[in-house]
This record gives sequence, structure tokens and C-alpha cells, in this order.
Amino acid sequence: MEGRLLLKGCSVFRADGRIRSGMSVLVEGSRISKVAPDEELPVLPGDWEVACHGRLVAPGLVDCHTHLVGGQLQPLVGEFVLRPFQQRWEHHLHLAKLLTAGEVEALTAHGIARGLRQGVTLRVEHLLAPSDVQGALAAQARVAERLVARLIHSHANFSTTGQGMQQLDANLEHVQQFRRHALVRGALGLYGSFVCDDELLRRAGRLREEMGVGAHFHLGESEEDLMLTYTRHNRRIVPRFESFGLLGNGSIAAHCRTIDRGESMKLALSRTLVALSPRSGQALDVGLAGLEAVLAHGNLIGLGTCGNGTVWEELVCGFNAILSIARGGRMIDPDGSMATFFMGGGAEMCAMTWGAPCGTVEDGSLADLCVFDFVPADLLDTGATPHLLVQLSQSPVSWTIVDGRVAVREGQLLAADFGELSRDAAKALRSVWARA
Repeated sequence: MEGRLLLKGCSVFRADGRIRSGMSVLVEGSRISKVAPDEELPVLPGDWEVACHGRLVAPGLVDCHTHLVGGQLQPLVGEFVLRPFQQRWEHHLHLAKLLTAGEVEALTAHGIARGLRQGVTLRVEHLLAPSDVQGALAAQARVAERLVARLIHSHANFSTTGQGMQQLDANLEHVQQFRRHALVRGALGLYGSFVCDDELLRRAGRLREEMGVGAHFHLGESEEDLMLTYTRHNRRIVPRFESFGLLGNGSIAAHCRTIDRGESMKLALSRTLVALSPRSGQALDVGLAGLEAVLAHGNLIGLGTCGNGTVWEELVCGFNAILSIARGGRMIDPDGSMATFFMGGGAEMCAMTWGAPCGTVEDGSLADLCVFDFVPADLLDTGATPHLLVQLSQSPVSWTIVDGRVAVREGQLLAADFGELSRDAAKALRSVWARA
């Protein structure tokens, strides 16, 4: 966007959870160039002024683990959600193999657009489309460029069919192509330990180290997942991934439901981001042991939706889980954990990937912002972060700004019609189901 973007009359969300009222936020290029009281930043000719009228401006949300396509395929699984873990995987894989690049593009566009309207500026996607890995990843990159959204994505490679290396090669080529893109970056993906042989993990770990990129994988979705890995490889999941060099900066480990405290310490020391999904864990009647383990060691953590629901729903479920742990006397600082959920791991990962500060509304930070249709009361200037976040979870997002560009204006997408994207996604789902 040419010229300056100036948000006037804001209530600015600070990193410590406090609110500053009567502020202006000046965006030039892809960065926030200045945050100051209204009177210090007058509107100049050529500025795009956004009159906030006291509405809250906050950093954009990060979905640290999503399945933009797979999440929308899940309703087609139907009764298989009640089947054993291995059968659920096989049925999901059957549907994923049917996907064309065009269907991936339609489903991705609907998922990203829905997130932008909720204030999600960065998605970390774990795609499963083994029939055309490179074509599907390229389709997702086109969508992110068109709708103006940040995207870190990988293919969930696996080796049960003997095609794991071909999938990894296609994934690698995409990573190399998008190493310096303004909005899209690639990572090396692995579905999970139980479907990856040693050869695939060894090569993925070597490539991760040589290229300095992240790896994205599932740790353990359930006890069945852990049992399958142990039966086949005589090791637990975290030590197995560690032995192949897959833990470390830039790596994202989803689902911590089966880890113990020693494994949590390994993840913390390696600075592997643990993507938590409290809502989906709650839906599967999974206990709090994994969550307690990562909270005990100061792990780098972020929230992920797994392609279902919203980041806000995960945040509220996380809040309830933290309160349960705190009431049992097993947590000292629940408020600090909530702030970490909201801003911690996702912002650090974004900053590391794009080489600029983010996750704050401050001078020099990346201009990934959202304006909520919510005017905070004066009593919220006390740093009551959890209560403020719960209120925000029920408030619409008026504006979403990504890389200094407006993606959503007063609740409406600028680059596409949301209704049309929804119709295209429904058509893609019908097509997959008809062939299934």
C-alpha cells in the first residue's frame, strides 16, 4: 500500500496486558513506525486514516498448528471419529489422496479468509495432500498472497507407502522457492512418529540442520499413537525425534498429550515450539498431564486449532484448563501462562521467521494488527489480562492488517467475497465426497 496507514483514537493493547487509551498507530511499509498520543500524530495529506473511536488495537493472532484443508474434510469422516486411531488415520489419508490442487486452493482460501475475519494474521499449516505435494503447497501460497495473510506451511510427509522421500523432496523444493517471500515461508513436515520410518526422519533431520529451517510434526495425539511408535521402534516419540535432530529453533511440535516431564524438559531446552490445542484435547477427553508438563518447564508454547474451531475457543479452553491446574495448587502464575498462550510462542516464531519484532503494538514491530469492535472500560487498565482476553474472544474484529496491508476492513475482506469463497469450498467438499 502506498502512503501511510494511520489508526487514530485507539486503545492500544500493551505486552503487559495493560491498555493505553487515546493513542495513534502509524504504519509505514510493513512496520509500525510510531505509537504515540493522538495529538502527536496528526493526519497528513495522502494518509489512509482509520477512525477507531476508542476501539482496541492488538497484535494479530497466530494459529500455531492448523489443518486448513484437513480440518474441513473431518466432517466427511463421520463415524470414523469413534474408530481406533489407526483406522481414523487410514480413512483421513484416503480422503487426502483424492484432493486436487484446485480443491486444496478452494478449501485453503475459505480457511484463511475465515481466520482473517477473526484477527488471525499468521497460520502455521500442516497440509496432507500426498497426490500432488508441490502443486498443493503452491496453491496455498497463491491464496496467502491473494488474501494478504502470513503462512508458514509444510506437507505432513509419511513413509508407510514407500513414497516418503518423494514427498519430502517436493516439500523441500517448495521451501527453497519461498525462503525470502514477504508473506509465505516453508517448513519440512512430518505427519507423526508412528507413520515415519527411520530413513525418512534421518533425512528430514539432516535437511533441517543444513538449511536452517523448521520441522513441523505431531508428537502424540493419543496413547494409541504413542503405543504404535513404541511397538514399531522401541522408543517413545520425543526421544525418537530428538535422536534424528528434529527438535530445535523453528521446529513446531503439535499435540503434547502423551509427553512426560522429562520430555517436556527436552523440548524446552531445544526451544521447540509446542503447539497446544486445549479445546480438541477436551473434546477427546484427554487429561491435563501433557499441558501441566509443558507449563512446568517454561516451554515455548502457542495455541493451535488443528483446523477446527477458532484460536479464541482454544484460548478460553486453555484458560479453563489453567484454572483447574491452579486450583489444585500446581501452578503459581496462571495469569502469566495466559499471556504466554496469547502472545508468546507464536510471536517469537514469527519474529524468527521474518527477522523482525512482532506480537506487540510498538515502534519497529511488524504491522500485523487487528482492531476489535470493542472499547475497553477504564477498569481494564489494571493488567487483568485473562479477563480482557475472554472479553475479546466474544468481540468481532473490524480491521485486520497484515504486513502493513489491510486485509479486512470493517468486517469485510478486501481481496475476495467471503460468500463466494464459502460456496467454492462447499463445492470442493462435495467433489471429494462424491469420489470417496
